[in-house]
Amino acid sequence: MPTIEVQRQLLPILDSPNQGARFYNPDLPSTEPFVPGHRTCAGCGPSIQYRMTSKAAGDNTILVGPTGCMYVANSSYLCTPYNVPWAHTQIGSAGSFTAGVAAAYEAMIRKGKWKGAFPNIICEAGDGSASDIGLASVSGALYRNHDCLIICYDNEQYANTGIQASSRTPYGGMTTFSPPGPMVPEAKTLFPKDLARMMAAGHPHCYVATASVGYPIDLMNKVRKGLNHKGAAYLMIYTPCQKGFVYETPRSIDLGRLVVECGLYPIWEWNPEKRAYDYSFRPKNMRPVSEYLKLQGRFGHLHAEHIAKLQKFANEQWGMMGVELPEALIQAADAKNLINMASAIEAAAVAETL
Repeated sequence: MPTIEVQRQLLPILDSPNQGARFYNPDLPSTEPFVPGHRTCAGCGPSIQYRMTSKAAGDNTILVGPTGCMYVANSSYLCTPYNVPWAHTQIGSAGSFTAGVAAAYEAMIRKGKWKGAFPNIICEAGDGSASDIGLASVSGALYRNHDCLIICYDNEQYANTGIQASSRTPYGGMTTFSPPGPMVPEAKTLFPKDLARMMAAGHPHCYVATASVGYPIDLMNKVRKGLNHKGAAYLMIYTPCQKGFVYETPRSIDLGRLVVECGLYPIWEWNPEKRAYDYSFRPKNMRPVSEYLKLQGRFGHLHAEHIAKLQKFANEQWGMMGVELPEALIQAADAKNLINMASAIEAAAVAETL
C-alpha cells in the first residue's frame, strides 16, 4: 500500500499596519470555534486568548486542554464552548497527550485512514501545567518535534485552585501561598521563571514566541506562524486573571498592553532558521512599572524599594532587547524617587474626590 503524503494547512498572516494599533480590525475569519456561554469570570484573560487563538486557527483544529481554569470552567455538565474537537488531559501530561494526537493523525493520513489536511493541533495549558507540573511533558513534545502548537496561557498563578503562587508569579505578587507580612513585606520574593527563553534555548529547532491579549493581531499572527511551522512550536501569552490580579473587569486588555509597555513582559520571536531572537516588536509607549502595578490589588502592599526593584528588572528587560532607556525609567529604579504603593493609591483617591 503506497504511503500518502501528509498535506498541511497554510494560514495567511493578517495585515497590521501598526503593531500598537488598538482598534484596527483586518479581515478576520468569520468562524468561531470558541463560542459564548462558558463559565469563566468576567474579564477572563485566558478565555479572550482562547477565542483569539481558535479564531486564528480555524475550524480544522483539535484543541487539548490540561486541567486548569479553562478546563474546569468550560466543561461542566457535559457542555463546552468548543465548536471543534477538544480533549481534556491531566495537568502533567499536556505535552505527551498532544504529541500522541499529532503522531496518530500523521500515521492515519499516511495509511489512508484519514482524508484531508493535517489538522491544527493546539494544546493550551496554564502556567501551572506548562511551567511547573507538566514542564517535562511539554519539553519532550518540543524536543521530539511533533507537529503541534503548545501554548502557555500565562495568568501568573494557580488560579483554578484558589490563587496559589506558581513559578510564573511575578516578584511582589500577593497570592494565598505568598501573602505579605511583617517578615516578608514584598510577598513573593522570587522573580518569575523565564519560561519562553528556556523553551527557545533548549529546543532551538522550534518556533517560540511571546504575546499578550493586549495586542490581538500580533497574537493571532504568532498562532498562525506557529501552526505554519513544520514541527513543534511554543507560545507564552500574557492572560490577566481578574480574580487573582484584583482589577476592574473591563481592564483586561489595558493590562495586556501596560505589561508590555512597562517592560515586564517582553514581546519577541525566536527564529529557528536563523537561530536568533527577533526583538522588532515595539509598543507605542514606554511606561514606568508603577503605572501597571497600581491597577492591581495584588501589588497594593508594595513599598518604594520593591517598586524600584521591579523597575530595575524591567529596565534590564529593555536592555536585553536593545532599547535605549529614557531618563525617567532610569530614575524610577531608585527608591528615593518613589513612594509606597498604598500611599500612591491613597493620594489618587483623594485627588478624585476634590
